[in-house]
Amino acid sequence: MSNDENNDRTRRNENQGEGDRESARQYNEDTREFVESGRVDEAARNAHEQDPTEAEDAEEAGRDRAKEQDPSVHRDYEKPTRD
Repeated sequence: MSNDENNDRTRRNENQGEGDRESARQYNEDTREFVESGRVDEAARNAHEQDPTEAEDAEEAGRDRAKEQDPSVHRDYEKPTRD
């Protein structure tokens, strides 16, 4: 294995942190493939048919895992903030 190949492999395995370009590229590619597959309307219908209580429970579970949710700090998460 050449030194260039080893450096390329090392770069691919590095943690890129927030703004990870490789993950963003993969997400964009997967999204493009999904849209081109023609399954968007079906997924939208399925989401529309979801039990509202199930959707609310899933949203609450996601909020519970969110880093910015600190139970000791009161915030109005319904109100948008400016950064």
